[in-house]
Amino acid sequence: MLQRELANIFLVDSRNIYKCMITVTNVKVTPDLSIARAYISVYNTADKELIIKLIKENTKDIRFRLGQQVRNQLRVVPALEFFLDDTLDYIEHIDELLKK
Repeated sequence: MLQRELANIFLVDSRNIYKCMITVTNVKVTPDLSIARAYISVYNTADKELIIKLIKENTKDIRFRLGQQVRNQLRVVPALEFFLDDTLDYIEHIDELLKK
């Protein structure tokens, strides 16, 4: 549920704020439901680290908007942590090595 709602938030923001395509590949929640770690893939930009930095700066706003979406399903909205998911880049790198 958190992954879907975060993806919807980034769908709107990615066009207007970040000017790139952002997908939420995975969300892992701690056993006590206090922290949610979201793994983000960023496309159509050269500087992925800058986008992750901007997302981390806007974490409070993203958490507030997430809370508005899931307020009836969750008692407490978990704190959000964002990480760059580079598995697709790694797969492309392996494919290039195999082609050589």
